[in-house]
Amino acid sequence: MLRYLGRQLLSMVILLLLSSVLIYGSLYLAPGSADAVLFGNHTVTPAVRHAVEAQYHLNQPFYVQYWDWLSGALQGNLGTSIAFRTPVSQRVAAAAPVTIYLVIYASILITIAGVGLGVASALGGRRLDATIMAVTNVGTSVPTFVAAILLLEFFSLKLGWFPSLGAGSGFFSRIQHLTLPAVALALWAAAYLTRVTRTSMRDELRGEHVATARARGLRNSLVIRRHVFRNALLPIVTVSGLQVAGLIAGTIIVEQAFGLNGLGQLLLTSVEQKDYATVQAVALILVGAFVVVNTLVDIAYTFLDPRIRLGLREA
Repeated sequence: MLRYLGRQLLSMVILLLLSSVLIYGSLYLAPGSADAVLFGNHTVTPAVRHAVEAQYHLNQPFYVQYWDWLSGALQGNLGTSIAFRTPVSQRVAAAAPVTIYLVIYASILITIAGVGLGVASALGGRRLDATIMAVTNVGTSVPTFVAAILLLEFFSLKLGWFPSLGAGSGFFSRIQHLTLPAVALALWAAAYLTRVTRTSMRDELRGEHVATARARGLRNSLVIRRHVFRNALLPIVTVSGLQVAGLIAGTIIVEQAFGLNGLGQLLLTSVEQKDYATVQAVALILVGAFVVVNTLVDIAYTFLDPRIRLGLREA
């Protein structure tokens, strides 16, 4: 396990380094200039322009700008936002809680709805299975932004059950404000996880070990819990981990639709403003979170299947 974690840590460092070069280079080559954000419509003298560009290293070649950012980031300094003249760490710290709460809320909905409906579909009768499959067909075909618009129109504007904008303050207010965004974010993933759970459960139900357990006279509930559901968990956990990791990037659309000032919204506005340091910080947080979630999924395999030994794949 320690060998595996060390290898994963090294891989994450390399991935973050390569991602930072790619992201910084893409933003550097993108059309537009940071001068428009710094000066706006104001006319400044060449001396002032030169001084400001020197302050933010905008007059340096790409590799110099990138090295200045990287050396500061390695010391815990993520730089200064060009658009707001404030430390990037403060902007990230202000936006991160909204995204964290939203991802956790959506992850809970995905897990409960996806696994619950998938098990019900696999074990229920033909009519229940057909109904759940019809619902998941709709869920997997509705894009996130369409789901957000429909939820806003019906549950917020018409029924008035939930607020349409903002993240709220306090636990219960935040739950109320984030319910519709979390549902919009979780809809497609929950529908897909339902189908994966159903397929995995049905594959296990047809296994010889299940028939043997039933022939020995074990209670059906015990057979389902110990011999079917547990063995079906590996693909379920795999898909769940990938979906949760993907939620972090998917928050950009949802935060835009519901007016949430989270990391997704911060990333979008920072790209528009050519705010290099902020884009770098947010994008690397998203990449790092994706790697961490996948690592946790791999570790979970060892608890679900004792035959799996991380770090000993070559054995």
